[in-house]
Parts: sequence; structure tokens; C-alpha cells
Amino acid sequence: MQINKYIDHTLLKPTATEKEIIKLCNEAKKHNFSAVCVNGSYVQLAKQELENSTIKIAAVVGFPLGAMSTETKVFEAKNAIKNGASEIDMVINIGKLIDGEYEYVENEISQIKKIIEKHTLKVIFENCYLNTEQIKIVTQLAVNAKADFIKTSTGFGTDGAKFEDVSLMKNIAKGKIEIKAAGGIRNIEIAKKYINFGVTRLGTSSGVSLVTDGITNKSQY
Repeated sequence: MQINKYIDHTLLKPTATEKEIIKLCNEAKKHNFSAVCVNGSYVQLAKQELENSTIKIAAVVGFPLGAMSTETKVFEAKNAIKNGASEIDMVINIGKLIDGEYEYVENEISQIKKIIEKHTLKVIFENCYLNTEQIKIVTQLAVNAKADFIKTSTGFGTDGAKFEDVSLMKNIAKGKIEIKAAGGIRNIEIAKKYINFGVTRLGTSSGVSLVTDGITNKSQY
């Protein structure tokens, strides 16, 4: 199993510095990760550092709360693609989903997918705030909106990825959309279990530890 090709090597903490982003990109090149995942302000730097490599750049949108306007998220996504991102990890409007405004949530996903066109869209649910029925519903909304991935968590909520949540997402998705597990994936056994379960991406800041089977990283994400 080439676990490195499943990893979105991630640095999203608010204190992230230019030096740390450069280190992230160098680690991604060294271990040939699938992508780096950064905040929008660092997309251009990541593009510069990853030039002539096959590693993708994922930018977060509406992160980490998801509560900004659709227009703001659309602009953020468009700007990130313009600056060199090839993937967008967007947070849904969690409050709107809880309020039952499903059309709003689906339309927001759809608008972002439309603006980024052929580029990859990952939709972050933040499952720790949702009940079973809400996870089922938002999975279907993401499928309807033609997103490419559904993603468990930001890593900044009250909890991260859980197997029972991924099982729910998988059962509703029925292979129509890929799944990214993120939040709390810090050891090789858990990572392999998610991959064997059908997850095709792992969001983690512990990527180096995972591929080297080293000491568990106690990072936020």
C-alpha cells in the first residue's frame, strides 16, 4: 500500500508561517504526497515551492466555520484557483444545514463546483456537529451538486474523523463520490484502516510520521 499517495499533507493552523509552509512543501516532495493543503494566502507560495512537481495544491474555502456568505466562498475559491490551487476543500454552512435549508447548502456547493470547473472540489461536513440524519442528507446534497469528494472534518471542531460517520457517508454515496477522512489521523494503523474501508484521501498534518511509521505527531489537524 502506497500510503503517501493518499495523503493531503496539511498545515492550516492560524500561526502557520512562510517558513513552515516551505517545509510542508519540501516534505511533500520528499515523500511524494498526493497534495498539500493550505490556507488561501499561501497558495502562491506553495505553487512556487512545488513547481515542476506532480503534487497538487488544495486550498481551504470558508474555513473553518463555513458561516460566511456563498458569494464570499465563491470568490475565495475562484481566487485560490487563479493563484495556483488545483483542489478546493470547502466547509458547508453548518447552521443552514441544521436549519433544514437544504437547497441553500446544495446550491452553495454547486456554485463553487461551477466556478472551479474541472478542478477538484472536496466538501467538508464537520460531522461532530451533525446527527446521523444530517450526515446522510448532506452526503446526498454533495452528490447532487456534483462535488468530487465529501470530507469528514476540518480538524478544528470538537472531534475529527470517525469510522461510523464514514460508514454513513459511504452507504449514501454508493460510489458516486469519493471520501476524505480528516481530523485525528495520527498513526499508521488508523490510516490503513480508513484506506481499507474505502477512503481515497487522508487529511493530516502527521503525514511524515505516517509514511515513516514514526512517533505519533500530536498536531492539531
